[in-house]
Amino acid sequence: MTTFYFVRHGQTLANASGLKQGQINTENTELNETGIQQVTRLAEHFDLDFAQHLVASPLNRTQQTAALLNKTGQLSLQTDERLLEISYGQWDGKSNQKLMTAYPDVFDDILHDVLPQYVKYATEGETFEQVVERVQIFLDEMTKNYPTDNIVVVTHGFTIKAVIMATFGITPATIHLPEPGNASMTKLTQTTDGQKYLHFFNQQY
Repeated sequence: MTTFYFVRHGQTLANASGLKQGQINTENTELNETGIQQVTRLAEHFDLDFAQHLVASPLNRTQQTAALLNKTGQLSLQTDERLLEISYGQWDGKSNQKLMTAYPDVFDDILHDVLPQYVKYATEGETFEQVVERVQIFLDEMTKNYPTDNIVVVTHGFTIKAVIMATFGITPATIHLPEPGNASMTKLTQTTDGQKYLHFFNQQY
């Protein structure tokens, strides 16, 4: 059984400004002081010495988060594009509030985030199914290659939500699940035959 610890990156300027980061990779999407403090606090409770692998999305905010977590563990950092945040296409970098005002029919009224049908407007964006598919391929490959290892995965809010969708299906319950918080941790195990077990979600320190 392979054990995955999914860590969402720390807060960025874009997070604090209410922007849809998607896959943009600018100074605005690097960790801010709050984000650095969040990840430093997590690192105090989460020593990577137990893990065999550290894998991160290629974006700056996840690379920075992985580096901060890895100060004592000194694991070899792998980068995997399948861990990228969802691309909102032409909505990447836009104000979430302005998008909600302009396109209220494709936003969850409570979570203030997109529903699967948002792609009827953001036509270049990834579908929920596409993100779930690439996340599932990553899980299956890592489980096959490392069937008994502990893997720390530094990624993004929607990407972790896609892990939950890969586990329980794309259902009303998972669609309306809030994304995990910045510098939070989610633990999942997967067997070589594909059975998944969610141990905890959105644990924060």
